[in-house]
Amino acid sequence: MELFKPEFGLVFWMFFVFVVLFAILAKYAWPFIVKSIDERADLIDKGVTYSQEAKARLDNATEDAQALLAEAHKQQMDILREAAKMKSQIIEEAKKAAGEEAKKVMDAAAVSIEQARKESEQQFRNEVSEFALQIAEKLTRKELSKDKTQIEMIDKMLNDIENKN
Repeated sequence: MELFKPEFGLVFWMFFVFVVLFAILAKYAWPFIVKSIDERADLIDKGVTYSQEAKARLDNATEDAQALLAEAHKQQMDILREAAKMKSQIIEEAKKAAGEEAKKVMDAAAVSIEQARKESEQQFRNEVSEFALQIAEKLTRKELSKDKTQIEMIDKMLNDIENKN
């Protein structure tokens, strides 16, 4: 039971050793421990400050990224709108050019048809004239087959020539 009831001398020496040890530790170890704890606290504070700055930069970077994405989306929509406008403009120009080309072809066809009609009309007139001349020649030969008729015809032509002059 001696462990539970220490004697006064033991308690005194234990107290003395404790005070000496405390004094040595207070003089030599305690400043080093406090300095280490302060350095550790400063390091932790710096880490917290750094992490807050990093979080702020990350938030700013996220906002910048969102702004860039929004701008890119806007540019994409502008490009798509411009492409659609250009597409419709190109289609419109192609339609206009095709219409003009079709008109040119139609005009050329109309000119060609008119020219072919005039040529065929001229050919028809030439054939009719040729037939008329052939008929007139045959009639004239028939009429002029008699000498009396030939003389009358020559006289009539000479009189016409004299009257004109």
